[in-house]
Amino acid sequence: MERSPLPHPIVHPPRGAVPVLLSVPHSGREYPQWLIANAAGGRAALESLEDALVDRLVWRAVARGIGAVISRAPRAAIDCNRATDEVDPSVIADAGSDAVGIRARGGLGIVPGRCLTHGRLWRRPIDRAELERRIAEAHAPFHAAIGEALERLVAVHGWALLIDCHSMPHRRGQAEIVIGDRHGASAMPSLADRAAQIARGDGWSVALNDPYAGGYVVERHGRPDRRIHALQLEIDRSCYLTRDLRAGPGFDRAARLIEALALGLAEALVEPDAIAAE
Repeated sequence: MERSPLPHPIVHPPRGAVPVLLSVPHSGREYPQWLIANAAGGRAALESLEDALVDRLVWRAVARGIGAVISRAPRAAIDCNRATDEVDPSVIADAGSDAVGIRARGGLGIVPGRCLTHGRLWRRPIDRAELERRIAEAHAPFHAAIGEALERLVAVHGWALLIDCHSMPHRRGQAEIVIGDRHGASAMPSLADRAAQIARGDGWSVALNDPYAGGYVVERHGRPDRRIHALQLEIDRSCYLTRDLRAGPGFDRAARLIEALALGLAEALVEPDAIAAE
C-alpha cells in the first residue's frame, strides 16, 4: 500500500494584543489507510486515543485573535505530547531491549502500543526508519510551530503563555478540570492558581497537578526563566461530549472556559513581575 505522508499541523497565528498560544496535540482525525491497515482493532481502536473535538473547543479563543497550533495527525500515528526517546520496543522493532519511561512501558510512548478499551493496537511493529518519518512529518513541525510562535510573542510582548489543551475520561470523584504546571516547573505557580480561580468562578471543579501534572509539550516549551510559561489544561469529556463522542450541551461552556482562561491569564500577566512577587 502506498504510504501517504502525515499532515502538518494547523497554525493560527496570534492576532491582536494577547500573548497567549493554544496547542492541541491529541485531536487529529486524518487517518491514512496504511495506518488503519495495521490496526488490530480497526479505526475505532485508534480513535479511542483521541482527545475528541478539543480542536473545535478552541474556536472562541481563536476567533478572539489568540494563536493556536493544532495537530492534524492522529495520536495513534505519532503522539506529539511525548518526547522522541519515549519508545516502546514492542511497537518499534529495532528500538532496543528496553522501553524508555513509564508511559512507554505502559504502552503510551511516542507511538502508542495499547489502549485501555481495545488492548494491543497493532498487527505488526514498525521500524526505526518509519518512526523517523512520522517525527519529521508531524511531530517536529508541531513543536517547531509552537516554538516559533512563542518566540514571536516574547519578542513583541516581553512574555508568552502556552495553554496545552486536552480532554480526560470521566472518573467519579475527580475534578472536572485539571490544570498542570509540572509542580511549578513550567510556569510561575501563581499562574496555575489564577487559572483555577477563573475556572472555579465559572462553576467548574478544579484540581492542580493531580492526576495530570503536564506532559512533554509543557515540559519542552515552558521556560519561566525566559518569560515563557506553559500550563496543561485537562477537561472532563463528559462535560462537553455525549456518550457517542458528539458535541453535547456543555460544549459551548467548555469553549468559553478556554477563551476565558486565555484572556484572563493574559490580563493577569500585564504586570508579570508584580504577580511573580506575590
